[in-house]
Amino acid sequence: MDTNELEKAYLASKVVMKGDYPYFINAISDGNPSISRELLDQIVGNFQRLTDLDTDVYLAPEAMGIPIAAALTMRTGVPFQIIRKRGHGIPEEIKLKKATGYETTDMFLSFMEPGTKAILVDDVVSTGGTLEAIVNILREHDIIIEKALCVLNKCKDLDALSEKIGIPIYTLIDVAVQDGKPVLRQ
Repeated sequence: MDTNELEKAYLASKVVMKGDYPYFINAISDGNPSISRELLDQIVGNFQRLTDLDTDVYLAPEAMGIPIAAALTMRTGVPFQIIRKRGHGIPEEIKLKKATGYETTDMFLSFMEPGTKAILVDDVVSTGGTLEAIVNILREHDIIIEKALCVLNKCKDLDALSEKIGIPIYTLIDVAVQDGKPVLRQ
């Protein structure tokens, strides 16, 4: 798997602390600086081989899963839908509470039918709080989560997280922050 553009984009990250959590700012996980076509093409090219064309929908948590899911839709024809940070207040809306390394917030999803087959698409997996919250609540609504595709893996034990939530989690590069600087893990 060629990840040259992806590695360069991550290694160019700025790191800021949000409490005790090292938050990295880069094109992939923050949209700053801008996401180049080459970078997005590399991400989507690597993820495309992991997608199933019989999947009904890609689900992208707002915000940085959106450009990746949109690009996957353009490539595969499988539609995408956003798990939003604000609800619409409609009766069939699904509300979930997600906890990341630096905040706890509500998220919302509407217009999902029981039996829908979905692939989660996001920028980074760190604590697993977002993935776990989404998978758990959607299962309660009989939505089938087939797998998760996350560009950056900051999680210390991705296999344990995958086993805990009961779906495979695929990532493109393993990353960390050491001494206030972005590094690639081997």
